[in-house]
Amino acid sequence: MWVVVLSTMADTIHINIYTYMRKQRNIILATFAAATFLVGIGANAGSHAGSAPELAQDTLTTEEHAPEHSIVDEVIWVVGDQPILKSDVEMMKLQGEMEGMTWDGDPDYIIPEQIAVQKLFLHQAEIDSINVTEAEIAQNIEMQINRWIQQAGSREKLEEYKKMSITQMRQQLHDDFRNNQLIQQMREKLVSDIAVTPADVRKYFNNMPEDSIPLVPTQVEVEIITKQPKISQDEINHVKNDLREYTDRVNNGETSFATLARLYSEDPGSARQGGEMDYVGRGMLDPAFAAVAFNLTDPKRVSKIVESEYGFHIIQLIDKRGDKIKVRHILRIPRVSAEATDSMRMKLDSLAADIRADKLSFEEAATVMSDDKETRNNHGLMSFNSEEGRTSKFQMKDLPTEVARKVERMEVGDVSDAFPMVNEKGKHVVAIVKLKNRIAAHRATINEDFQVLQNVVLQKQRAEFLHNWVVKKIKTTYVRMQDRYKNYKYEYEGWVK
Repeated sequence: MWVVVLSTMADTIHINIYTYMRKQRNIILATFAAATFLVGIGANAGSHAGSAPELAQDTLTTEEHAPEHSIVDEVIWVVGDQPILKSDVEMMKLQGEMEGMTWDGDPDYIIPEQIAVQKLFLHQAEIDSINVTEAEIAQNIEMQINRWIQQAGSREKLEEYKKMSITQMRQQLHDDFRNNQLIQQMREKLVSDIAVTPADVRKYFNNMPEDSIPLVPTQVEVEIITKQPKISQDEINHVKNDLREYTDRVNNGETSFATLARLYSEDPGSARQGGEMDYVGRGMLDPAFAAVAFNLTDPKRVSKIVESEYGFHIIQLIDKRGDKIKVRHILRIPRVSAEATDSMRMKLDSLAADIRADKLSFEEAATVMSDDKETRNNHGLMSFNSEEGRTSKFQMKDLPTEVARKVERMEVGDVSDAFPMVNEKGKHVVAIVKLKNRIAAHRATINEDFQVLQNVVLQKQRAEFLHNWVVKKIKTTYVRMQDRYKNYKYEYEGWVK
């Protein structure tokens, strides 16, 4: 039984908000949609009936000495030994509003329950010794950042929009993604034995009203060839010479590394901080950058020039703490010239013409010429991870924006003209695409869309199982809440003891 009594209803807590924010940033999810997906485990997750009752005057808090200028915060729920603060709810509600979220009920009551459910899964993951590796966390963070880059149009635009560097984004997302993966793995472990037979699918489908049969949106299969325009050696030499000059100025005592970073670094987030990054593990850094940074020993010296997937850097050590490092750096990014981009467009337009003239197939050209390893090894066919697993069938919203714009106007078998785009790694490339297949939107049928229907039934059964698991877990977990929260109709029974 997970029971730790933290406080009485009459106690008072004083919390330094800055300190709390640093310790509890895992509560503030990178995207509120992701949070809702993880905690919305019931068949009607996020749907809460009833109106919010009048607020009571009681508090659920603990006495501590507060630093000067601290802000009083309220512990509104306690789940096991974990408090849920009013600031948690306010921050998640604000993030949700920024992401365009809507709630079927009052978010001041829905969100505490969602946080509480997260804590139940995280506690069970700890009991079951479920772990996630730094490599897994880093991989998922990179996927998220690359999606953002595609949406923003470039790495620079994303950093400008978020007002922080890619490295800072990685650092902020780390704890969120760790907890998300722990929750996801715990959920998957709990439902791993649930299976759906073809008979279950047919029964479910036959009993389903026609207007309730899932609508399968328009799907497309797309093949792609990408080429990265060549950056001139003169441009690379120019960038390297600048970095050597910065190194000499620091080593000669002419100026500080931090000053030069503020003036010249093209990493907008860290540049504002004199190039300084927070403590970070090796797995959160570009491998080439990490290899040099973690070998630095003298804070007074500047590293050799390092080439990463983002550009060229020089690095200065600040401190090492266990398996984490704190450095400052200067980033310079060589530019692809308009001439190089135009030249690559002409080459790919010529290739597209040859394909249309049947001189070679798109698939042959992709296998031999494309710079993208993943699609090249699949004859140019694009794919992604969906809820049903790896698939080549994209909804239009799942395609990179530039590709979707081209495909929308194409017929099956058409080959596009060349166009610039930002790939999933944030690189500026030139591409041509072929529309291999288009499946029009339709109501799912048992013959053509069995996998879709099977997944619907499977998810329904899993949701019911997880809902019941949460209800049982609540019964054996210490839960206290302020009186004001006790009269709401929550999704899960048993919160009020």
